[in-house]
Amino acid sequence: MAKSKTTKKTPKKITPEKWEEAWQLHWKKAQLNYELPPADKGSSLDERRFLSTTRSAEKEKARLKRITKEFEMGFKKLGRLGPAITVFGSARFKPGEPYYELARQTGRVFAEAGFTVLTGGGPGAMEAANRGAHEAGGLTYGLNIILPHEQQPNPYVNDSFEFNYFFVRKVMLVKYSCAYVVVPGGLGTLDELFEAATLIQCQKIGPFPLILVGGKFWKGLRDFIAYMASQGVFTTEEVGFSRIVETPEEAVQLVLTSLPKGFSKQLHPSKGSTSKSPKKTSKRK
Repeated sequence: MAKSKTTKKTPKKITPEKWEEAWQLHWKKAQLNYELPPADKGSSLDERRFLSTTRSAEKEKARLKRITKEFEMGFKKLGRLGPAITVFGSARFKPGEPYYELARQTGRVFAEAGFTVLTGGGPGAMEAANRGAHEAGGLTYGLNIILPHEQQPNPYVNDSFEFNYFFVRKVMLVKYSCAYVVVPGGLGTLDELFEAATLIQCQKIGPFPLILVGGKFWKGLRDFIAYMASQGVFTTEEVGFSRIVETPEEAVQLVLTSLPKGFSKQLHPSKGSTSKSPKKTSKRK
């Protein structure tokens, strides 16, 4: 019997008209106060009144306490991990897909080089990078964000650290990473990428390797950045905030050569693949 061929779906081209249509769809019910739920979501008038009231000093103090507690947790947990890198990428890739396997290989080679591998702890490229590091016998952790539609930690992490606040998690990732390694991803990935790029541009961090893996995927971004520079929004000297490479092996060599003298002694290369089953992670309270 002849095998049936599966055809890959070609992404639809986004025309200016489609862009406008999508904008109208998303924002036609926009409100000045982003914390108010849309009226068509079953929220009552009482609930909307409650959310629109000014927060008291006591409530803001309680919020500050929660934020401080989250920072303390991050400092304690991540401060003892050793040299680490963070891998970013789309949560939508499935096992066997090219970009999933690219992230998986990225996690593997960095674990083999002795780095702890950090991710956002979710599915897709995050799972793949954790999986690659796990299969190589390395240490790998997920910094999981608590969302309204709960994102469960993937099963390949040694442990999962949960955050309520995106900005706290961002601080932790920058503070405890020797480098950011970015595989193909969407808006969340771009958010993390340009957060780091802005900190580098403003000299708030650095030197800090920011490496994009997959030349074909990132070509459009590189072209757009070059166009922006030609329009004078920043100088050509500021364009080199990141390096685009084709393979994870190139990425790990770039990071190794960027380390301060003597720092490599802190690395503990993994001793090969592990046969252990992935860990079942449960939500922390």
